[in-house]
Amino acid sequence: MVQTLAQSLFTALMNEAQIAFDFKGQFEQMKTQLDLMNAIVSNSENVKSKNEVVKIALTTLRELILEADNALTDCLVRAEYRIQEYMCFGHSLQDSFFFYNTGKKLKDINSKMDQIEKRLRTYLRASDSTHHSSSDSHEDTRLLRSQDFNPSETIGLDDDVEKIKGWISNADDVIQHIAIVGMGGLGKTTIAQKIIHDNQVLDRFDKMIWVCVSRAFSEEQVLRCMLQRLGKDVKGFDGSQLLSEIQQVLADKTCIIVLDDVWKINVEWWTNLCSVFPKRDGKRSCVIITTRNEGVASDMGVESSRTLKPNTLNDHDSWSLFLKFAFSSSKGVCSDEVRKISKEIAKKCGGLPLAIKTIGALLAPMTGSPSECRQILETFHELTTEGRNSSVMASLQLSYDELPPRLKQCLICFSIYPEDFQIRGEQLIQWWMGEGLVQGKGSKSAAEIGYEYLSELIKRCLIEVDKQRGFDGRVYNCKMHDMVRELITKNAEEEKFCSFDEQGRQKATTDSRWIGFVDGMNKESLKNTSKLRAMLFMDRSSSVTEFKNFGLLPSLRVLDFSNSQLQGININDLFDWISSLERLACLNLSGIQGLEMVPPSIRKLRNLQLFVLTNSNSLKILHSYITNLKKLIVLDVGFCPNLESLPCGIAKFSHLQELSGFKVSSQSRKQCAQLLELKKMIQLRVLRISISDETEISENEMDSLSQMSNLKVLSIDADSCKNESKRVLEMVDKLTPPPRLQELYLRNFHRETLPNWVNPKMLRRLKYLCFENGDFQHLNCKFFDNDMEKSIWNIEGLCLKFLTRLDVDWKDLQKDMPQLSYLEVSHCFKLKDFPCSVKTAGVWRKVQA
Repeated sequence: MVQTLAQSLFTALMNEAQIAFDFKGQFEQMKTQLDLMNAIVSNSENVKSKNEVVKIALTTLRELILEADNALTDCLVRAEYRIQEYMCFGHSLQDSFFFYNTGKKLKDINSKMDQIEKRLRTYLRASDSTHHSSSDSHEDTRLLRSQDFNPSETIGLDDDVEKIKGWISNADDVIQHIAIVGMGGLGKTTIAQKIIHDNQVLDRFDKMIWVCVSRAFSEEQVLRCMLQRLGKDVKGFDGSQLLSEIQQVLADKTCIIVLDDVWKINVEWWTNLCSVFPKRDGKRSCVIITTRNEGVASDMGVESSRTLKPNTLNDHDSWSLFLKFAFSSSKGVCSDEVRKISKEIAKKCGGLPLAIKTIGALLAPMTGSPSECRQILETFHELTTEGRNSSVMASLQLSYDELPPRLKQCLICFSIYPEDFQIRGEQLIQWWMGEGLVQGKGSKSAAEIGYEYLSELIKRCLIEVDKQRGFDGRVYNCKMHDMVRELITKNAEEEKFCSFDEQGRQKATTDSRWIGFVDGMNKESLKNTSKLRAMLFMDRSSSVTEFKNFGLLPSLRVLDFSNSQLQGININDLFDWISSLERLACLNLSGIQGLEMVPPSIRKLRNLQLFVLTNSNSLKILHSYITNLKKLIVLDVGFCPNLESLPCGIAKFSHLQELSGFKVSSQSRKQCAQLLELKKMIQLRVLRISISDETEISENEMDSLSQMSNLKVLSIDADSCKNESKRVLEMVDKLTPPPRLQELYLRNFHRETLPNWVNPKMLRRLKYLCFENGDFQHLNCKFFDNDMEKSIWNIEGLCLKFLTRLDVDWKDLQKDMPQLSYLEVSHCFKLKDFPCSVKTAGVWRKVQA
């Protein structure tokens, strides 16, 4: 956790040469300290949970890093003011006070960092010597024992068992790879145990091997365990002999192997191991892997079609399993009141078998007392986070501990979301960007990195997908399992980012860093949250009327009022308060009702990097002072129907990576942003523009898009073209597309042909193409290169919606788009022989060989 914050601050310091010059000595010392800290913290994270000294030191260090981040941000904001407004006046007395106070603050931070560094180094040196004197090898041996437990009865897993049995019986491969992937406590091991104790399965194989791999496995120990299960004495064997010995023992033998609880894999070692299995006709072996990480299964050669992802138990099966453990002595007999309370308790376990068993066993001695049962229900959050349900938390904590620091910090952010909350992926990632938890790297933007982080958390079975894009799986909405939320809130509280009451509801304290604001939360408590860095409104019904009770919030980086109500609020008063948040980096006002103008006070937010106003139906004016926000990387004014245009001067947004809602107007409208200005925005990755009857594109603007060498996503919407559609679309015809475009969206193009530049020759890097609501009759496929050879598309994904005149044959489309692997179609009535519905919503995915 601290390591991520330290690296983020270190990167910022390296990038700000002028600021470092102003406070050269202190910042150079801080850079050195942070460099050392990264190495020390990397070791400290592993022993943090075992020692209070390390916990306190790391907590203090995090506080110092955040203080340093505040100081750096203040320097950056001050520099912007000096450059833009105060340059001609030189240094003022106010500047002198600022330099003196900041220098003093940095000196104090460096001194405290130095003390922590010495304390941690001394502790770790002593810890290392203690560690070497007391080996943990006995634990590894215990974890690597073969599993001989045969579950006599399982509940709710029979369908999963039968599915795997079907895969095994219908296998064509000489070595079949199967994976069972899911969160801790879901029953992966139990399913595998049922498989290898099934007589129909065992009859197919000569040998059976079970190895519990665990987090601390060694490749040599796994091989030795395999040989032991094959009946070999491994004492005399050298490590280099183990593979060949396994090959000799398995010669002409079929084998089923279970590798249980795999956390990571050396692909080269795994490939070598698989090579020793018999590969003769009629000799088929099977490898079953259980893991919490879908990426591990993929690395081990398991296809998605042979990956089982067990669901949590439904209410009926959850209750049946709960009865077995809570009421075994009474054979399910209890009073109506106890039964009602117990069902509520069982539901809180979220269908997770391990939680149901553990809580059920905990409740067993109390089933005769309704009051004791109710106490379990009312203190469920406390039970799961403070140890009485330790086996569940311990199992899930392993998944958390295994995360790299960058993912731990991102996962902890989920703690502010209430139970069963649908979390918007875009909102979450913008929060991460605003706090600096994700940063761009190479050609990838911070947003792209953020989606990769979210995808990794999903692959590790800590977060669940609720809605995603069909083409590439980009997550639109996600959610948490209730028990995972208990895990996350527990760690968030330990790390002092958030605090929670006995029911698991968030409460504001003086140490709170993040708040998920819900109706009913004590607004007065927010007055004493000077450390708060992120505040997100969770309820659509929430009103902003109480904003004056929120206090100054000097450390705030992220403010999300999306979908809130502004009735009865003076907009200028609201923005006066918002503009006082000088360190604010992300402001989300999407869907906000009643906002007609973004006032001049917006210019005070010199640190603002993300400004989101999408779906603000009342918005009419963005003041021209917005162009003073030179650090913007995301500006979203999409779907704001009453906003005529962006103000002239947006070329100043030299860092902008995503622009949505740009309306192409005429060069004669001097006060409006021009297409010509986009030429200077070379950092843009995503551009969404709209054209209307008023659109004019002059000759010197035709190549504007082609100058955007980093642009990956382009969307053009012609919905506002009504009377001048023919003239405007002819101008669009003459545009030159971006050279590295990967995704193209054309909506509401009411003409018979596509723009001339939409062809495989000019869009060679295009991977995804989407056409919605148009009058196209054909797709531009018949283009030839200089040798008169036909060009073909490299497109992998295609979306065709509401194209009632489009006349295309499926066989022809496959020839023109041989790389196509995903197709989405709706209301395209003239398409012929397509493999999915074309009249209603239909989806086709290419079956992977």
